[in-house]
Amino acid sequence: MKVVLVTPYYHQPRGNTVTVERISLGLNRLGISTKIISITKENYFPPLPSADLVHGFNAYEFQKYWECRGSLSCPYMITLTGTDLNYNLFNEKAKDRLIHTLEGSKAIHVFNEEAQNMLCQEVPGLKDKIHLIPQGIYSFQQNSFQLNNSRVKKDEESFIFVLPAGIRKVKNIPAAILLLSPLYEQDPRIRLWIVGPIIEKEEGDKVQKMVKQNSHWIRYWGEIPHSEMGEIYRHADVVLNTSLSEGQSSAILEAMSLGIPVLVSNITGNRDIVLHGETGFLYCNKHDFTQYVHLLIKDAELRAKMGIRGQKYVQTYHSSEKEARALKDIYHQIIGCETLNGIEEKSN
Repeated sequence: MKVVLVTPYYHQPRGNTVTVERISLGLNRLGISTKIISITKENYFPPLPSADLVHGFNAYEFQKYWECRGSLSCPYMITLTGTDLNYNLFNEKAKDRLIHTLEGSKAIHVFNEEAQNMLCQEVPGLKDKIHLIPQGIYSFQQNSFQLNNSRVKKDEESFIFVLPAGIRKVKNIPAAILLLSPLYEQDPRIRLWIVGPIIEKEEGDKVQKMVKQNSHWIRYWGEIPHSEMGEIYRHADVVLNTSLSEGQSSAILEAMSLGIPVLVSNITGNRDIVLHGETGFLYCNKHDFTQYVHLLIKDAELRAKMGIRGQKYVQTYHSSEKEARALKDIYHQIIGCETLNGIEEKSN
């Protein structure tokens, strides 16, 4: 079986890129041949290689690609992203294009029940196409820590918050700086490491200016290959997520898989994978955030217990092997139906 995976902005280390690469590797291990096609880079829409099935990530961007390349010669399915669910589905200019793409698909993949319910409420006719498959997780091995140790140093007394995110408005990175700043004044052990590419220049300029003003306790690492993120995580005491919206954050799940407690905004997507007070903390406002930071810093036993529970959760519900097998089953169902339909058409 040959499957083409079509994703936007594959040239940047975004969440979608991590997801697509992980899925491709998992499918390869099951004997499925995959090819990843990047779209939206400088409006370049490369031709599709021959395939049995096309799997698109981000319905809205996939529709733009489809319109540019003309009709597809094989069936396709769609994985809905956080941008689809939290923005495109409710945007007048994007919604029709998104729905048109989903209506033409043979299957729709979502990561969680909240996303499934949201889509069913907005477009009830799609209910029978939807498949809920939790996101799998990339496993960081000790021997994959490739960053030069001289670059990654942690002061013995410091307490490091790591925020892995591409810099764009939806990730709300300035909030992390503003929320932690008064806490640093109270506790100078606090450090903030921000890791990720600049995706939106204006937001990038804003964040870099704030980092420069607080360079004595904040470090911006820039873009780091995902395979090398294990070295950053290894030094983290807590991993942050301050996003305004999420689909299902692979960074949060990666942190939990490594036994790192998480402090994340209380939004759809985050609350689906973080059990408040058990595997991490969900904050709604500045008061919450401040309270949870104090708890996490002073209570090492709490951090350890959260880390253990987070690891168990990820191991139980976010296996990359289960993810790949579930997708393989959907692929076979789609291709099987297409083959049967073809036979029926020829016989009529």
